[in-house]
Formats: sequence, C-alpha cells, structure tokens
Amino acid sequence: MTNAHERHTALRTLGLKLDLTRGQPGDDNFDLSNPMLTMVDDKSVVTSSGVSIRNYPGGVAGLQEARELLAPLLGVLPEEVLVGNNSSLALLSNTLMWAMLKGVPGSPAAWSKGETKFVVTVPGYDRHFLMLERLGIGMIPVEMTAQGPDIAAVESAVASDPAVKGLLFVPTYSNPTGDTTTQAVAERLATMPAAAPDFTIFADDAYAVHHLDDTPPPHPDLLGAAKRAGHPTRVILFASTSKITFAGAGIGFLAASREMLAWLTDLLSTQMITPNKIEQYRHVLFLSRYPGGIPGIMRAHARLLAPKFSAVEEVLKRELGGRGLARWNTPKGGYFISLDTILPCASRVVELAKQAGVALTPAGATYPFGKDPQNRNIRISPTRPPVAQVHKAMEVVAVCIDLASEEAR
Repeated sequence: MTNAHERHTALRTLGLKLDLTRGQPGDDNFDLSNPMLTMVDDKSVVTSSGVSIRNYPGGVAGLQEARELLAPLLGVLPEEVLVGNNSSLALLSNTLMWAMLKGVPGSPAAWSKGETKFVVTVPGYDRHFLMLERLGIGMIPVEMTAQGPDIAAVESAVASDPAVKGLLFVPTYSNPTGDTTTQAVAERLATMPAAAPDFTIFADDAYAVHHLDDTPPPHPDLLGAAKRAGHPTRVILFASTSKITFAGAGIGFLAASREMLAWLTDLLSTQMITPNKIEQYRHVLFLSRYPGGIPGIMRAHARLLAPKFSAVEEVLKRELGGRGLARWNTPKGGYFISLDTILPCASRVVELAKQAGVALTPAGATYPFGKDPQNRNIRISPTRPPVAQVHKAMEVVAVCIDLASEEAR
C-alpha cells in the first residue's frame, strides 16, 4: 500500500464535510455589509436627485446616483451605465436573448435567423457555457492566456466566419485562471476585422475591483478601445456588486456606448418600468459612506480572502511542489484558482476527494458541455470556508492528486 493510498484511507475516516465548489463569499465578508440592511428608512424614500424609490418613475437605466457610483468600477461614464436588479448574469442573458430575437445595432437580421457562434475562453465560466448552450449558440473555445484570450485564435475565428457573432469572456481575473486581459490585447479585440458586421464582445467584468493585494494589474479599457477604433457598439461590459455587498441581494449593471444603451433600454422598457430602486439607493448610501468608498470595502474583503488563497498556495507547494504532478496559478485577484493535473486524471481526483469528504467543482465544468478534452483542469474555490478548513480541504486535494496520478501511470 502506497503512502498516498494510506493517507487517503486515513482521511476518509475523519468524516469531513468540506466544500470548494462555488465562488461564494464567507459570512465574514457578508458581515462587512450588514449596516446596509438598515440604510434605507422612511426618511430616505426620495433620492438626492428627487426620485421616489417607492414609485414607478425613475427609468429603466436605474438611479442616476447608482450610475455615478458604479461607473468608475468599469472606467466608463455614468451615462454609459445601466443599473438593473441583483444579477449581472440576468442582464447578460437578457441581452443575449434580445440579440437572438432582434439582432443588435448593425445586425442585418435577428441572430436566431441563422447559425450563431461565440468564441469562448477555456478554462472558463461554466454558467457562460450553459447559457450559450441553452440559447442554441455554438462555441469556439480558445485558450485564456496570461495576456487575455489567445488573440491570434480569436482574430482567425472572427475574420473568416460571419456566423461568429460574439466573444464571451471574463477580462479581469478570469474565472478560473485569474488572468487579466492586457490593454494591448484589448486594442486588438477592438480593431480586429470581423466577418459579421454586428460582432459583439460580451465582457463579464465581475471581478474588476476584486484585488487580493495593493498592486493589481491595469484594468483593460475595452469600451474605450472600441470607441477609438470606430466600433462603439462592439463592446458590452457586465458586472455586479454580488461579491462587494451581498451575493443574493446586490445590484447588477452593464456599460456600453450610448447607441447600444439606447437600443437596450428601449427593449428592456417592454419588460419592466423600473428596476428595484430601493435596493439601488441602499447601495448608494452604504457604499458612498463606507470609509474609503468601494476601494475601502474591497480592501476589507481582501484582508479576509487573501489568507485563504495563501493557504491553498502553502499546501500545494508543501505537498506537490517540484513533484511534477500538478501546476496551478497564483492569482492577484478574483475568486478562483485554476489547477491542472499533469496526467489526465482530474475526474478521478474529484471522485477521490468526494470519498474523503471534500466537494470540488466537477472536472470538465470549465469547458463547454462539461468536457475537458484533456481531463486535467480543476477549479478551486477557497473563498467560502474558514482558513483552517481551506488548509484541510487542500491537504485532501493534494493527496488525491498524488493517488490519482499514481493510478494513471
């Protein structure tokens, strides 16, 4: 019996119930925003700009105060921002559905009238893949590199095929690799020739301000690059406060050119009169009064999260460093760590970890249709459990990688 097998057998007897499956904040992260729960009362039912948060008027684009608060997060102007309800994923899927039904500005026809494909980055976000799959949109995977999407592969796919209508990816601290798109790649995305006249970049910038230290990489200015390139409707940015305040009660928002925003607000106005202005104003009051504003609360989050990422790095280095069994990234922000086994045994690692009481995201989830062609990638989500649990869970993961690699040889 090998040492890895013995350790795995011993771990199975501990009755562990640890979960590293989803990128959820910890309760201590949520506690930072508890004062927001009482921020709005009967004395604050009218905003500083004179909008009643209890009544219909206010507009589909959201409160002006919320637009002004959130615009700097994406490096855009307030008039380029639309603030919705609690989910950026809902705004993203809604925009995609309208594109399928109506096309986007510059479209010769609705996207559903013919074959529609999107370029996606891998490893990537499983909910993106599922959304495209359910809408009947084909996927062309390209590698997410340290500089952003493999730009040569994107340019090749987009230039030659008019059915390629879009690119969907996470530009800042990509899920799960933690890579941030450089401005050089952003400029090439903005200027590249596209066979489809309505080619559109859907950039899910969920982690734009989720830094783990004080030296973050520069934020890519995708929208500005598109406007400078003469393609102002090419880029739509999506984000939310879900991991700034409360995961289930944040506010989602998007940014786009004024032309794109006019197209989208016209369509959204057929679905609603106004978003939840009470929730928006609650965020405005809380985040504008928090010491240091949004950067201040993000530094507080980082102080809670960084030790969990350090725990992952510490255990993996101790257990697997220099052994040629796995490689992993060390992100400067975001919510995930991307780990690759050297041998094609990721699914076995997940199975062995489950046997030892540690839940991991299914192997393959970071690829379209849940199928990693190399069976190597595992997304690690260390943000929810306390640090001590992260240490123990990663010990289990390392032992399982050791044992699965041994079995695969």
